[in-house]
Amino acid sequence: MPDVGPLLKHWRAARRLSQVALAAEAAVSLRHLSFLETGRAKPSRAMVLKLAGVLDVPLRERNTLLLSAGFAPEYAESTLDAPALAAVRDALDAILAQQEPFPALVMDRGWDIRHTNGAARRFFAFLREGRTAEPPGPPNVLRRMFHPDGVRPHVTNWPEVAEALVARVRREALGGVTDERAQRILDEVLHYPGVPATLRTLDATGPLLPIVPIRYVRDGLRFGFFSTVTTLGTPQDVTLQELRIECFHPMDDETRSNVRSQLG
Repeated sequence: MPDVGPLLKHWRAARRLSQVALAAEAAVSLRHLSFLETGRAKPSRAMVLKLAGVLDVPLRERNTLLLSAGFAPEYAESTLDAPALAAVRDALDAILAQQEPFPALVMDRGWDIRHTNGAARRFFAFLREGRTAEPPGPPNVLRRMFHPDGVRPHVTNWPEVAEALVARVRREALGGVTDERAQRILDEVLHYPGVPATLRTLDATGPLLPIVPIRYVRDGLRFGFFSTVTTLGTPQDVTLQELRIECFHPMDDETRSNVRSQLG
């Protein structure tokens, strides 16, 4: 387990704050903050949580900061099927149902698909009809999009979508929300057959397009979607903070018609 000082310095750098700026925002002395980062002083539990809050550190990493400082974790990490999260599951079901007849899914921080609505199941079953091979591992957005046995053969603008996904994963990492599992999966999918080597060195620091459409075709039917991503507000559980709800919206009347006539 790394020392808490370097971790605090890492998060300060990730948020692009100077020691002076962080000390001012956290209402602590610059001298004390400097001592904390260099290990010359040990933070209290309250100080760790205070600095983590100012730095907007994700809950999982706040627990890591606490453990590194010698304290017990603050935030629980429940399984999504835990009884305590029943109300959350009901809320997720309601959001997914509201999206019908268009696809929606819930994924975790590692891009594993945790839940889908009926429209998503029908749509991806339609794309995969007649095929038995599957991408490796549990259902995962990155594997599904990059693997030759996933949806990639049906995405007509795959290079654009692939570049946007890689930039999105790396942008999250550049923001300090580094997740080793997501990075391992990204490294894996970038070495799948047919994936351009240029994606492995993609610069993720440039501006991102506000909307990247995904265009599918199967049996002469065309579908164009853009997506919105929602997170749960003010979660106090690691699992809940890391969930993302992605809803796919039709780009045109042709997509609306094809969804309702073929998949509704």
